[in-house]
Amino acid sequence: MKDLWKMGPLALTALGGLLFCPTGCATPKGELTWVLGGIERGPMSEKKIALEFTGGSFAEGGDHILDVLAKHNIKSAFFFTGDFFRIKEFEPTIRRIVKEGHYLGIHSDKHLLYCPWEDRTKTLVSKEEFTEDIKAACKHLERFGVDPKKNIFWIPPYEWYNEDISKWSDEMGLILINYSPGSYSNADYTGEADKNFRSSDFIYQKIFEKEEKDPHGLNGFLLLLHIGAGPGRKDKFFLRLDSLLNELEKRGYEFVRVDEMLKPYVAEKMQR
Repeated sequence: MKDLWKMGPLALTALGGLLFCPTGCATPKGELTWVLGGIERGPMSEKKIALEFTGGSFAEGGDHILDVLAKHNIKSAFFFTGDFFRIKEFEPTIRRIVKEGHYLGIHSDKHLLYCPWEDRTKTLVSKEEFTEDIKAACKHLERFGVDPKKNIFWIPPYEWYNEDISKWSDEMGLILINYSPGSYSNADYTGEADKNFRSSDFIYQKIFEKEEKDPHGLNGFLLLLHIGAGPGRKDKFFLRLDSLLNELEKRGYEFVRVDEMLKPYVAEKMQR
């Protein structure tokens, strides 16, 4: 168990999600599912899915993803690190995201690890470090014409956080969200040489296994994918996005922006 920190959240999820209970367990709060102060799933009473795309270093799937979303008339949400925003060659993709009506949010500035993989009760950054990093990330939204006071939903780096982070986030007027576990969609960044590599076939299968086994299907699901995986992965899952959306639409799911899904349930926070 001493090497758990090397595994990351994807591998830890495969252990059954029991390692961090009770403090890490999902708990229903109204219509939403919260974990350590962050939203992990939307209302399970509605047959709606919100797509989330994160990016830090790569964006080779950008145009293809946006083309597929346009084909299906779906608005999604994109969350980028400051490092991503600073890469000039990504600017056309970011501007297209905003122009086509997708949600643009932050994924931190420098993609810091907020807490150890093996112990989420510990915090690896100070409140000052966290605050300054988030402020730096928000400035990039302004560069692309997005008001950070309105786009207050954000995804933490590594999709890994604890109660300190969610509390500090709340104090800044932000709402921390994550992905809904169980589908392995977030494994689309893994490379063929990685020990935790998951093929596109595997991920595609797992998404529908989750849909079939969960008593609520994928209702309220925050389905996270990556805008790029880089040269370490040749098996690009974003090339399966069109067929994935086709099948989910056949099963009756409606795709909505994450802020549209969650806004009715966090209205009080958004009015501060």
